[in-house]
Amino acid sequence: PLSSNFVAASLGADSLDQAIEAGLLGFALVLFFMVAYYRLSGLIAAVSLVFYMALVLAIFKLLPVTLTLAGLAAFILSLGMAVDANILIFERMKEELRIGRSLPCATQNGFNRAWTSIRDGNLATLVIAGVLFFFGSSGANSAVTGFAVALAIGVTTSMFTAIVVSRKLITIVAGTALKHWPGAFSPEGYK
Repeated sequence: PLSSNFVAASLGADSLDQAIEAGLLGFALVLFFMVAYYRLSGLIAAVSLVFYMALVLAIFKLLPVTLTLAGLAAFILSLGMAVDANILIFERMKEELRIGRSLPCATQNGFNRAWTSIRDGNLATLVIAGVLFFFGSSGANSAVTGFAVALAIGVTTSMFTAIVVSRKLITIVAGTALKHWPGAFSPEGYK
């Protein structure tokens, strides 16, 4: 042999630890942005995203899914899609509030108008995950298969938390006395 390299097992563990730290830091920054920009809606999205993380990790444990570096990347990617779904919903709510709708009406219309975009984007990602799983399962591409499985679980769970959990939480809060302050739910000040 002309050359030989030795890679210790600690290298993979260090990479996984760094990826987890980066994911947690990114998650904290996303939560900060959501609350700072979308106010009370952002706080509700933050609660929904924490629920999303707990649910995905529980599913990973239940199935069991080995959390490799590729699986962690898919998990973080699906977290971004969960945030994206909430942003689509809040932007539609903002449009409804801008034209003078009440907060409960803006909430319902915002979710209804955002649903098609969320559905289409997530279904396209699930199709890609299926293709990756199908073609990644042949040969020694277990990282691709793991990525596809983690991505499919994350995307499916993100659709559930965005449409069911976030909607229920916003509906509950919009039914309280806070409905008289729609500006608390949007980055634009409404009266």
